[in-house]
Amino acid sequence: MEKYVEKIVEWLKQKLIDTGAKGFVVGVSGGIDSAVVANLIKLAAPEHSLGVLLPIYTKSEHMTDGIKVIETCGINSMTIDLTETHKVMYSHIKHQLDEKNEFNESSDQIAGANLRARLRMSALYTVATNYNYLVVGTDNAAEWYTGYFTKYGDGGVDIHPLVDFTKSEVREMAKYLNVPEEVITKAPSADLWEDQTDENEMGTTYDRIDAYLRGESVPKEDKQIIERLHKQSEHKRVGIPQFKRS
Repeated sequence: MEKYVEKIVEWLKQKLIDTGAKGFVVGVSGGIDSAVVANLIKLAAPEHSLGVLLPIYTKSEHMTDGIKVIETCGINSMTIDLTETHKVMYSHIKHQLDEKNEFNESSDQIAGANLRARLRMSALYTVATNYNYLVVGTDNAAEWYTGYFTKYGDGGVDIHPLVDFTKSEVREMAKYLNVPEEVITKAPSADLWEDQTDENEMGTTYDRIDAYLRGESVPKEDKQIIERLHKQSEHKRVGIPQFKRS
């Protein structure tokens, strides 16, 4: 992984030159992907990289892991607790829908979860504007291919350094970068609701998605799930549809 880390760090440095930005900011969740990105941007811009903890009803263990990541890589950091912001905003929206008798209970969980991701994105861009930093994404190849990210949430970033790397490769990169072992081995979770895990929500595993992306054989059921997720999420990976006058 040494050569990949070196190449990514050089790529990050070039992005600062290309854009005229001063540094980088990433949301640190306590998960492996954001941990790797925090280390990469620290290497690329040691004095101008920032990791932001953005708790929204976040479990204490995720916060603890996020703090360990920050302390281990030595990145500058801040915490912006958005729990009350989410509570007020979502309850107000829900109230207005209830007033019209049009609130869809079946969409409640995912709507609230997506609002969490989009509030975090808004906070990161506000901070980035203050420092003239670029917002750095944390999605890996498996998440990008299946669309396992929130449109205009964690998918709303300036640059993506990890989308060409499978989840297993990100794990190897994390080991090389000395990410805390408990972060590397924990079950991947976007922390969107109680006991939520990525693999339970997707219906398949990262190992099988990685294998599929490498062109290897995977069980038929998993192949169907992966291809369905890819097709359904195509709109997340392409630009906004625009009407063109003929």
